[in-house]
Amino acid sequence: MILCIETATGVCSVALCDDNSVISVLEAPAGMSHSSSLTVIIQQLLRDASLTARQLEAVSVSKGPGSYTGLRIGVSVAKGIAYGAGIPLIGINTLTAMCHGYLTANPLPEGSSTLLCPMIDARRMEVYNALFTSDGIMVQETSADIITGSSYSDRLETEKIIFFGNGAGKCRSAITGANAVFDEEFSLSASYLHKPSVNALREKQFEDVAYFEPYYLKEFIATIPKKLFF
Repeated sequence: MILCIETATGVCSVALCDDNSVISVLEAPAGMSHSSSLTVIIQQLLRDASLTARQLEAVSVSKGPGSYTGLRIGVSVAKGIAYGAGIPLIGINTLTAMCHGYLTANPLPEGSSTLLCPMIDARRMEVYNALFTSDGIMVQETSADIITGSSYSDRLETEKIIFFGNGAGKCRSAITGANAVFDEEFSLSASYLHKPSVNALREKQFEDVAYFEPYYLKEFIATIPKKLFF
């Protein structure tokens, strides 16, 4: 059994998965911070399954890109569980997890040439994004891009691309090609870590618990609330 943790965006959720399926999922109530809710829902998930952390095969965490604070909380908790229980730690690219989650809910025909573009909001018109084939293979590496009218224009001339994730909606006005499809109903979940986490466990692709850090992609920029100015 693998415990999966997702905190890369405003959604905080955890899931229990075995080799074949997602066993159970818990999502923190809206409005609760990741720091106050994550360990609570993990404890509830394990209690409901009559499991302890030491009985898990591994703990998997969405490693980014995404929210600096959210990633830091999720990775810190995952590392603590892995170290305390003496189990392997798995780190999954958040965009890869999104791609697998989308395909699980919206399978494309075998051999489809449609591309998938998961997007995570990175403020203003910038998004974290990557491109995947219909069978989940990454064909354009993860990057932080400012979206303009020319973004993806070359590919969209000949290829259909489905844009989804919490960064996709704001790009609709800029990406207007006929082959651009937007799915704004998609919501991130820890259950989407299932397939890549099982693959990582089988291939023993584990992180070093002592040195593993989130994949922030770009530096954290602190801001000062306007109300502090006089």
